[in-house]
Amino acid sequence: MKPVAYTRTAIALHWLTAALILAALPLGLTLTELALSPTKLKLYAWHKWLGVTVFALVVLRVVWRLTHPAPPLPASIPAWQQRAAHVLHGLLYLLMLAIPLSGWLMSSAKGFQTVYLGVLPIPDLLAKDAALAETLAALHTWLNYSLIALLLAHVGAALKHQLIDRDAVLGRMLPGLRKH
Repeated sequence: MKPVAYTRTAIALHWLTAALILAALPLGLTLTELALSPTKLKLYAWHKWLGVTVFALVVLRVVWRLTHPAPPLPASIPAWQQRAAHVLHGLLYLLMLAIPLSGWLMSSAKGFQTVYLGVLPIPDLLAKDAALAETLAALHTWLNYSLIALLLAHVGAALKHQLIDRDAVLGRMLPGLRKH
């Protein structure tokens, strides 16, 4: 019999990743508006730490997902919606890896090494290059806005399934919603 819900580990990784992303996104958007100051540098460090942590968690999530397949969607969901859900999830995973990587590359190109939690230096991937740093900054921004759009679609689809379709989709990730 196939599972009807995600594993506890998958659920914990999902919600922990979501919480960290929901902290990193507004922090990153706010940072660009701040004048250079010790506070801005501290907040950049926190933003980078969140990004490194998200990257590590997503790698763990991918490994977990490869060894623990997702529960099937209800058969009542049309095939095109099931394909769209799989594409959306794939794009979310891609962005959750690409965004921290683009931030790491950008920091390297700007000449600002990331020191994780203030103690673990993460090696730069690129030499300092101002022109490349600007390109990577634009890429990082574009990827983040893409993530915001996909997250809105993801949350919207989950709410549609819960409030309109009243099927078991959201209960797979929120066990308290499951009908017993």
